[in-house]
Amino acid sequence: MTISIIGAGPGGLTCARILQKHGVPVTVYERDPHPRARNQGGTLDLHADDGQLALREAGLLAEFFALARPEGQEMRKLDPAGRLLEHHVPVEGELFKPEIDRGQLRGLLLDSLDPGTVHWGRTLERVEAPGRLRFVDGTTVETELVIGADGAWSRVRPAVSAAVPEYAGITFLEAWFDDVENAHPELAELVGQGSAMAADGERCLFAQRNSGDHIRVYIIQRLPADWVGSSDTSEIRTRLLDAFSGWSPSMSRMITDNDGPYVDRPLFVLPVPHTWEHTPWATLLGDAAHLMPPLGVGVNLAMLDACELALALAGSDTVGEAVRVYEATMLPRSVDIARKLENGAQGLLDLG
Repeated sequence: MTISIIGAGPGGLTCARILQKHGVPVTVYERDPHPRARNQGGTLDLHADDGQLALREAGLLAEFFALARPEGQEMRKLDPAGRLLEHHVPVEGELFKPEIDRGQLRGLLLDSLDPGTVHWGRTLERVEAPGRLRFVDGTTVETELVIGADGAWSRVRPAVSAAVPEYAGITFLEAWFDDVENAHPELAELVGQGSAMAADGERCLFAQRNSGDHIRVYIIQRLPADWVGSSDTSEIRTRLLDAFSGWSPSMSRMITDNDGPYVDRPLFVLPVPHTWEHTPWATLLGDAAHLMPPLGVGVNLAMLDACELALALAGSDTVGEAVRVYEATMLPRSVDIARKLENGAQGLLDLG
């Protein structure tokens, strides 16, 4: 088999790792010029019944637990005044969904692959024809199977589906806080070792502890996708403080005290249901296949997809047969979960 994976995120790398464990050659093409080209994002909770299952199949579960933060399962629910409403503290040995930084997970998976598996600085332009990939540098690659693990704006998706992501009406603005125990002790105390959130029905602050004494805060509102308009941090902060004017000063620190600029992340989702006709030379996994609200399922589903696809490829006589076996399970599952989570981002804004 000649297998090409587009995208070196958790899904694509998990698929490559399990394929190599079963002796199946694979190449991963990634647009980043090198592994440290950009920040990989915040923390992820890997669930025992999907993400961890994939890591077990990849032979990396022990290495994952060595990096993971079980204490990150702590969850605090606050009101806009900063009063504690609910508090989950993980018990000793609780490992259902420990946290790991996205960059640490990517590094773990990258280090497990054969040297040269990932080709960096290769941005796919389009799937030009069955089995032919065209990259933006003008080069082409012939492949028996292309796997789109390239996220929301997948360049592989048009080969199997005409669906495009739609704005969900909810926007996330990310704020970073560094050296929090020393520089932001009040915020560190408020958030604890895991996550803390507060909502009033129209807006939400969701804070997550990351490793290395960092906290990321997601400022969530129902606004037009292009509401930010300006890149001026002070101007954005003024608008946010006006929107959150009724919130307590302790909560407002999540808006006013961040280190560096805000990062705009409007929320896009794929139509529900999203399916496609079987194509023996192309398939999708993760957000390329089922882009949903960020409610704790995305990376776990991507890694479960990757595991099942890799095992189907390792155990089938032909690529087309393997793709059919994989999609027979993945598509109904993703449609079912997408229906359950449809409009689910609104739940982040709701009280109670």
